[in-house]
Amino acid sequence: MKKWNLIIDVAKCHDCNNCFLACKDEYYDNDFPPYSVAQPRHGHRWMNIMRKERGGYPKVDVAFLPIPCMHCDDAHCMAKTKGDAIYKREDGIVLIDPEKAKGQKDIVDTCPYGAIWWNDEKAVPQKCTFCVHLLEEGWEQPRCVQACPTDAMRFIHCEDSEREKIIASEKLEIYQPQHKSKPHVFFQNLYRYTQCFIAGSVALQDTDECAEGAKVSVSKGNEKAFDEVLTNNYGDFKVDKLEESSGEYQLEVEYPGYETAKLSVDLKTSVTLGTIFL
Repeated sequence: MKKWNLIIDVAKCHDCNNCFLACKDEYYDNDFPPYSVAQPRHGHRWMNIMRKERGGYPKVDVAFLPIPCMHCDDAHCMAKTKGDAIYKREDGIVLIDPEKAKGQKDIVDTCPYGAIWWNDEKAVPQKCTFCVHLLEEGWEQPRCVQACPTDAMRFIHCEDSEREKIIASEKLEIYQPQHKSKPHVFFQNLYRYTQCFIAGSVALQDTDECAEGAKVSVSKGNEKAFDEVLTNNYGDFKVDKLEESSGEYQLEVEYPGYETAKLSVDLKTSVTLGTIFL
């Protein structure tokens, strides 16, 4: 059977919050029985955009990570909730029954992604529903996807086998795989939020010019260089997709006619090395 899946490209999210506002517009002061009661005006972020700054002056980047309900196949909330207050449809959508879950505030703490919110007024836990009420009216995407101006979100309705091909061809990842919850939300360019980089600039000391095209090789321990990049016309380089607190790396900077520069970096988080003079 075809199931609904959400794909989010971290590199395309600019934190405009259109997805959050569209969600709020859809659910504030609106009941959609039997799937949801009205979302409160303040507090809830069913599409919660996380932010992470990497690096240091002058090489800094910021990534934004939208976090909705992951609609997991092995949902922690379902496993830890008594009865059938939370259920999963055949199309992959996980829903909280607003009547059966009433008064069960402990449901909020069952989600490892922090995607469930407590509605004090209604005394009910709530979360993203993938706008299931709209899908049943023939819509092909929820409001958040419809409102995204950068196409950072895509909503896919497909068989599991087709989804696996998409995951492989587009190199999609899941967020926090240690939870082993088999989510239906997948990410592109997730490294922008979860991994780190080594960056810097290369210049020629005798001419005080930028070293465009200098080769920067990165290795770890006795391993052969696993990544090589060339500096741009400003002499800048960036080696990304490195694990935080992953130990010592060796860098070699080569440029025709100049002695090779060698340096070590004990990588804890993203680092900017400044200018390396040859």
